[in-house]
Amino acid sequence: MANYAEYVATETATNLWRNRVTTVAAVFTVMISLFLVGASLVLRQGAANAEVKWQEGVQVRVWMVPGASPNEVTAIKTQLTASPIVHGCVYRTQQQNYEEAKQLLTPTEISVLTPAQIPSSFNCIPNAPEDAEVVVHTFTGQPGVKEVSSPTQFLRSLQRWITALQWGFFSIALILLISSAVLILNTIRMAIFARRREVAVMKLVGATNWFIRVPFILEGLIQGLIGSVLAGGLLWAGEWLWRSATDPNQPAQIARQLLLTNGQLFWTEVVVIFLGVAIGSIGSAIAIRRFLDV
Repeated sequence: MANYAEYVATETATNLWRNRVTTVAAVFTVMISLFLVGASLVLRQGAANAEVKWQEGVQVRVWMVPGASPNEVTAIKTQLTASPIVHGCVYRTQQQNYEEAKQLLTPTEISVLTPAQIPSSFNCIPNAPEDAEVVVHTFTGQPGVKEVSSPTQFLRSLQRWITALQWGFFSIALILLISSAVLILNTIRMAIFARRREVAVMKLVGATNWFIRVPFILEGLIQGLIGSVLAGGLLWAGEWLWRSATDPNQPAQIARQLLLTNGQLFWTEVVVIFLGVAIGSIGSAIAIRRFLDV
């Protein structure tokens, strides 16, 4: 058994070195394709994580006209308080919103504004994220209301972009995965061709089919494994760089909310490595079936 293991290891290493150019090409193609697969999975999970946080923090702001009368403000407050789909409304005065605007606008922009020009507002949290649009439609156009804003439209647009990017990565990755399998197949075919006389001799002396096949199968598996491990390393590095570029003291940052947990990243790496091994095994299996007559 030890002699056979040594034979398999020696023959596999010899085949990989003999066809090192195509081996390197196959490994790098596997790496790039699986990195894109992993990136699409990371985007999908990151978007799901962020969506939960976005839904928890969805807030509707009912902006009053700067010159709204006390009766109009009271009427809107009464309706919001009585609404069954809204809770936790907070009234913000013009002065409070002016102070907030000073934090968001440039000194030049804020210099031309006064508190009297800034509208007061009601900041409300809907009972469910989908209720935000109902609140917007209900209070838009009411007397004394300037506008009603909600981040739901922005969030939907952002989700569409993430989905489009995810499918773009996945489509390119699919093409590259097929190319990887073909490259591995071609590498195994070249190894079989280079050893065709040796294979014929082994068959004549009674070597079993699996005795001959195993080194070629292992060759494809190793190519897929190396490529997938490199892809996993790139994913880990990308996630680390993304995390380093965000501020942990600002959990509301969109980039921060897209981050994966350690467990999610680990299982993504596992899927990527499994796919790499599968691609290598499939490529070598097809090559053996087509080009190795044993």
